[in-house]
Amino acid sequence: MIQMPMIQTPIIQTPMIQLNRVSRSFGDLLAVDQFSIGIPRGEIFGLLGPNGAGKSTLISLISGQLLPTSGSVLVNGLPPVSIAAKRQMGIAPQSLAVYEELSARDNLEFFGRLYGLNGAGLKSSCVKVLEFVGLSDRAADRVEHYSGGMKRRLNLAIALLHEPQVLLLDEPTVGVDPQSRNRLFESILALKAQGKTIVYTTHYMEEAEKLCDRVAIVEQGKLLALDSVDRLIRQHGGESLLSWSSAGVEQSIKTADPLSEIQRLLATGCDMSELSLARPNLEQVFLNLTGRHLRD
Repeated sequence: MIQMPMIQTPIIQTPMIQLNRVSRSFGDLLAVDQFSIGIPRGEIFGLLGPNGAGKSTLISLISGQLLPTSGSVLVNGLPPVSIAAKRQMGIAPQSLAVYEELSARDNLEFFGRLYGLNGAGLKSSCVKVLEFVGLSDRAADRVEHYSGGMKRRLNLAIALLHEPQVLLLDEPTVGVDPQSRNRLFESILALKAQGKTIVYTTHYMEEAEKLCDRVAIVEQGKLLALDSVDRLIRQHGGESLLSWSSAGVEQSIKTADPLSEIQRLLATGCDMSELSLARPNLEQVFLNLTGRHLRD
């Protein structure tokens, strides 16, 4: 009897977040235009674009705060307006959602009750998230006395109280001091290590380069490009700028292969001192795709 080889059927994982041809209008303004993405579990997915590009609208669509004008949104296979989907999501909005006249602990207990937490479970969750964001020693202080970075960290702590699987972080480092910014980065990477799916909006390209597995570049509600940072730079970044000084004269050349260009110049007897190389980055990618600077 001939034994047929076993065929391994690939396991197709349903994206944790799926947007299919989503558009959203506000009167005559088309804020999101035919937007389609799939975000797998455990990914830090960046939405990169200037202010007004549609990033916050996309967050509101994913969270169910807004309904699409057309198209569909699913979170773990569920419509985001459903209670089951909302229980899986935590949101740290761009506009701080904290009560400044309350302490950090009081804020957490208030929002925890809204999540349905109470008693010892709520207190335990408050202690855990305060420690995670580095605010345990300031838990009893009124939030009005916090720095901007500490308020952002509390904003994240509130989003984590109910242990969501999906985190929506909308411009989480706006107005943040460098120390809190680095603490937020560490927290976000730790959440990824726990298997959380994170959507991270920013107009700071260095944040996307540092944190994100993939980046969607957004402009005027449209998806311009989507890939890993390295591939986006290779595909859309253009050439590197090679600069040097020769006999006291500053010179430069654009090249797709800097090493070969250096070898060619040296072979011609070129005296190359003060050699420097500027490689393309995400900001250059955005400029090449849109014709304007990322921070406009």
